[in-house]
Amino acid sequence: MKLGRLTAPPTLLALGGFLLIATLHLRRISGAILIGLLATTATGVLLGLLPYRGIVGAPPSLAPTFLKLDVAGALQPRFVEVVFVFLFLALFDTVGTLIGVGTQAGLMREGKLPRAGRALLADAVGTTAGTLLGTSTVTAYIESAAGVAAGARTGLANLATAALLLLSVFWYPLAQLVGGGVDWGGLTLHPVTAAALMTIGYLMIGNVTSIRWDDLGEAIPAFLTLVTIPLSFSIADGLAVGFISYALLQVLSGRGREVSWLAYLFALLFLVRLALL
Repeated sequence: MKLGRLTAPPTLLALGGFLLIATLHLRRISGAILIGLLATTATGVLLGLLPYRGIVGAPPSLAPTFLKLDVAGALQPRFVEVVFVFLFLALFDTVGTLIGVGTQAGLMREGKLPRAGRALLADAVGTTAGTLLGTSTVTAYIESAAGVAAGARTGLANLATAALLLLSVFWYPLAQLVGGGVDWGGLTLHPVTAAALMTIGYLMIGNVTSIRWDDLGEAIPAFLTLVTIPLSFSIADGLAVGFISYALLQVLSGRGREVSWLAYLFALLFLVRLALL
């Protein structure tokens, strides 16, 4: 493995957008990420890197996917493994995202997220509705940290985001200009959104200071979780490694009784999931 072409125009565009956003943050300018996204998009258009697809367009038809469910087929024994895997991905990707964004927003109280049940219910409703519509999973995304970085702390910001997303259905050609990606060297790159995601990364990494690094029983599982998530491109896989290593190390160190039975249960379920995969 090695670094990609750092001199490629899409890469330079992403790095330039990231530098702009970071500079705006340092100068404490509100809306730094949004400003950076707009500036990076405009620069990409002027340089001819981002393909122009129009501004307004009729929403794509839902007819090919709306209510196209095969529940009986999904309940067949050969699909039990698939359902099990998707359950873990949906649950623990959401839990990891809620904890990460909640910590960034300062909403955590003694290591717990208040009213987490409501947040998980909202996520479940979104996932179910998205399934009925035939879309990709409607769930909590780590990109929500961008709103937190801009000062969002209440549900009002979420409602405003939902309203704007609903309007964006009619402006989807313009939305594709920002996040649709660029074909370069056989790869699809996303220089505009990459700048924002790098920013979110450095905003959230500061939360690792809350980890008790002097306690190896907690530090090692935390480290394994941190490195597994980017290497596997999955929050759920990172949590799996974290749960399993935490339970195992606590037992081997003679501190097994200090661990909640729920942690052992999740560790066992994650082991089963990895074995099935």
